[in-house]
Amino acid sequence: MGELRQVRLSGFGGQGVVLSGTILGYAAIRDGKWVAGSSSYGAQARGGAARSDVVISDGPIVFPHVIEADILVAMAQTAYTKYKEELGQGAWVIYDDELVSPQPIGHAAQIGVPATTSALKELKQQQSANIVILAALAAITGIVSREALSGAIAENVSERFRELNLRALDVGYRLGKISNQ
Repeated sequence: MGELRQVRLSGFGGQGVVLSGTILGYAAIRDGKWVAGSSSYGAQARGGAARSDVVISDGPIVFPHVIEADILVAMAQTAYTKYKEELGQGAWVIYDDELVSPQPIGHAAQIGVPATTSALKELKQQQSANIVILAALAAITGIVSREALSGAIAENVSERFRELNLRALDVGYRLGKISNQ
């Protein structure tokens, strides 16, 4: 079995966490990886807890669920607090720095990304903050290529939102490159 990466995207319902997981999975497939994924919502669709787990590997995946996340994306404080306890050694935590106040985690690198702030400022709405932070994740970790992510957005986002989300991809990549220096 090749390299295995366990990614957990988390936040609350309505932030696009599940769509982000779908796009990440499709991007990994476009890059020739094996992918397994699952999603979970809280009691309510909007406002309740939401998470999307994506397992990416160079070879067949034996167990298709996240056991210890190598990468945690947190778009809400409640999600951060809940899932920071399920990180592997040397994990990455990428969080929305407007919505999450990080706490010390000795075995993980934490990087704040102004996803919501940048979506509001540069795209004039916050609904694409999920794509901004997803693109930052890709730029920081290299888990999928930019080209694969762009293709996965085109494949999984309705035509009326495609241009906006591709602009969000540009914003997120720029932020990820800055954050990773």
